[in-house]
Amino acid sequence: MPRQPSDPGELSLFARWSIVVVSLLVTASSFLFINGVAFLIPRLEAARGTPLTQAGLLASMPSWGMVVTLVAWGYVLDRVGERLVMTVGSALTAAAAYAAASVHSLTLMGVYLFLGGMAAASCNSAGGRLVSGWFPPHQRGLAMGIRQTAQPLGIALGALVIPELAEQGAHAGLMFPAVACTVAAVASLIGVADAPRKSRKVATDEELASPYRGSSVLWRIHAVSALLMMPQTVTVTFMLVWLMNHHGWSVAAAGGLVTVSQLLGALGRIAVGRWSDYVGSRMRPVRIIAIAAASALFLLALTDNIGSRYDVLLMIAIAVIAVLDNGLEATAITEFAGPYWSGRALGTQNTTQRLMAAAGPPLFGALITTAAYPLAWALCGLFPLAAVPLVPTRLLPPGLETRARRQSVRRHRWRQAVRARELPTRPRLAGPPGSSRPGRRGRAPTPPT
Repeated sequence: MPRQPSDPGELSLFARWSIVVVSLLVTASSFLFINGVAFLIPRLEAARGTPLTQAGLLASMPSWGMVVTLVAWGYVLDRVGERLVMTVGSALTAAAAYAAASVHSLTLMGVYLFLGGMAAASCNSAGGRLVSGWFPPHQRGLAMGIRQTAQPLGIALGALVIPELAEQGAHAGLMFPAVACTVAAVASLIGVADAPRKSRKVATDEELASPYRGSSVLWRIHAVSALLMMPQTVTVTFMLVWLMNHHGWSVAAAGGLVTVSQLLGALGRIAVGRWSDYVGSRMRPVRIIAIAAASALFLLALTDNIGSRYDVLLMIAIAVIAVLDNGLEATAITEFAGPYWSGRALGTQNTTQRLMAAAGPPLFGALITTAAYPLAWALCGLFPLAAVPLVPTRLLPPGLETRARRQSVRRHRWRQAVRARELPTRPRLAGPPGSSRPGRRGRAPTPPT
């Protein structure tokens, strides 16, 4: 186990990246549990005749459990550190998953899934703050992007494995996240070192002050991330059953496509994390992602309604786009809130997200049952559209202000060049000798000397 250093420089580069790997593993196992029940829906419909609305409610129980304890886990995280929170949380999640797999009543299964969600809430905030605390600003976006692949990787693994295991029964499918969370608890105990920070006793009043006081930045980020959570929740929950029931795909084929889309989303999270380091902003990429998500959902609604063959491609596109933003928002929160409030701020952030994640499956399940898929996709597109004006694009990461301003100057010059119908990289052309033709369009000729 890495010793607990007081300064980031006391851990080698290899040790810091090994902590990223452990954080990724632990968070992936928690999301495997949280989202894995969605991949039991076809089995529950076929074997038990469970209505889609009821199955969607069961799939949302881990998310409802998370909502109850996210802020509380954040408070504990600010007091005791990441290692203890991740170890205990993973162990309790594993116990709840084993219990859910051992019962036959859907009601009892839902209770244990709810309790497991309460425990799994620990890993989301702790894993993000752990990685953010070990990396400097110019590497933080990339490191957090890699760590944030945990969610799509966990979902992809669940889509690949759980439907096949569920052919033997829903209980067999639930054993997989139980084993994964057990491994995660051991990995946290052995491989995690708490991120360095000053003792609260020597921290200044300004450092200990609430970042919510006198600023709406964090609340705006929370609102944006909650609105962008709905497309992710809806696609994760209903993509598999949509492919099987609406397009006649087999379990293996549909699960394979969900897996591919989540893997693409994981790569996309790494790319947007590096992008945010390059441009010196976490929030400008978030606004672009929100616009892209809304556009993709409206196009999916249109193509699905007219029976176009492009609807599957658009489903893949929105499944990828919908998972891109979360790492950027988490990074911005840890940077703005500071080490003494980031646990609670991330807990509040994740609470708003999980409220959307918990409400989405039953609400959209009922909408799909009573109306149709195209209407559901169109209504879902309103959520990212509403997020666009709320993004605090002027928020700059500490330590990257100069880079952000440099990028802003470059964009301004490029826009001026476009307006003048000239590219900034185009060489200046001189007219022929003795000619009054200007070297560039729109410029006056050089007077003779």
